[in-house]
Amino acid sequence: MMERKQIPRLVLAAAHSGSGKTMITMGLLAAYKKRGIPLASYKCGPDYIDPMFHRSVLGVPTRNLDTFFTDREMTRTLFAQGMDEHTQLALIEGVMGYYDGAGLATEVGSTYEAAVTLDAPVVLIVDAAGMSLSAAAVLKGFLDYRTPSRIKGVIFNRMSKQVYEAIRPQVEALGIRPCGYVPKLSGLELPSRHLGLVTPEELKDLKAYTDQLADHLEQTVALDALLSLAKEAGSFSWKKQTLPSLSRCLMVSVAKDEAFCFLYEDNLNYLRNIGANVCFFSPLHDEKIPEHTDVLLFPGGYPELYAKQLSENTEMIRSVQEAVERGIYVLAECGGFLYLTKSLEDMEGHAYPMVGCISARSYQTKKLGRFGYIELTSKTEKDSIRGHEFHYFDTTDNGYDFVAKKPFRDVKWECMHASEGMLAGFAHLYYYSQPEFVAGRLERYIRALT
Repeated sequence: MMERKQIPRLVLAAAHSGSGKTMITMGLLAAYKKRGIPLASYKCGPDYIDPMFHRSVLGVPTRNLDTFFTDREMTRTLFAQGMDEHTQLALIEGVMGYYDGAGLATEVGSTYEAAVTLDAPVVLIVDAAGMSLSAAAVLKGFLDYRTPSRIKGVIFNRMSKQVYEAIRPQVEALGIRPCGYVPKLSGLELPSRHLGLVTPEELKDLKAYTDQLADHLEQTVALDALLSLAKEAGSFSWKKQTLPSLSRCLMVSVAKDEAFCFLYEDNLNYLRNIGANVCFFSPLHDEKIPEHTDVLLFPGGYPELYAKQLSENTEMIRSVQEAVERGIYVLAECGGFLYLTKSLEDMEGHAYPMVGCISARSYQTKKLGRFGYIELTSKTEKDSIRGHEFHYFDTTDNGYDFVAKKPFRDVKWECMHASEGMLAGFAHLYYYSQPEFVAGRLERYIRALT
């Protein structure tokens, strides 16, 4: 059934990564929240950490939107499901540069494709450090590269008021709305490490930080102009998607703490929507898995930063080992996969014992391995699901039950440990990319129990 609604929405894109998208998005969310505007926020692409920052501002989950993972109809449905009847503004943070996609010569998975799919106006964030009039030339290049570009406005980051006022007429001459500037905000840059930004929980007094950002943007960014652009978006239509359903309810216990924090909100919603109950536990702080657990889900995160603490929690390790021996189904991705191996190195190269249900050793490589989008195909079931890899660690046995293929490239490799009781490997899976995939495996697990 087709549904339709007027949804003010705006995509915040950039010329390249590192332009300040996340910082400016956080500031805008905080500023509009102060004005009492009910908001929904989204992140284009497979990133986990930026949505955490959105959530830290709004106090409600942020969804990912990724047009490599899902087709047009599913992307629009997930967008619509990410808000409620009170939402008055949806802000969508882009990924990488505006036209950058899943391959070097394709716009699939790009912020541009997301804007087209959502029929949303775009505000381009241009990092103007070291530029004056050239910033307008950068903007013109992005406007001309695709017609229509969907770019309706611009915010210049790391630009002074004097330069902004000088090039403002040049922007207006391009038919684009100048929506303000952000001066260099010393001390407000978000810190990073090997997998991207640090998590919000690691920043001291995050509320004071976002309040300060909001105050700065109130002074230099045209918030009313941005809201007006968002309201120019046309009515939005989507179809309610039908998902498979489990023949009986399963209790899915999800590892969630400082070490395991890379979770797609829509994956959790998918599990609930197919008929599972979802609860959370901490391999770092709890002594055992939750009672009545049917399925264990270990997502990615930073187990390498907490290898010693994870190893010292022997009660939890024993609880997981006993659950695996009893035949509880296990889903594990990237960092969660590392936790299930025999040992894991920390960032200093010290190895610590882990769960050991996968006969492999995990070690640091100091370089990014197999980075990017993949499509995984089972050798036995022949079904596929899409996902993403992003890790600086490797293991002595990554599995051989699936074939991973890079999109738009003839690059393949074997991976994943798959059995009647386990699916584990480096890939972060996006469940809605193939709705039958996870449900089918859980249903076969249910049948094996009876």
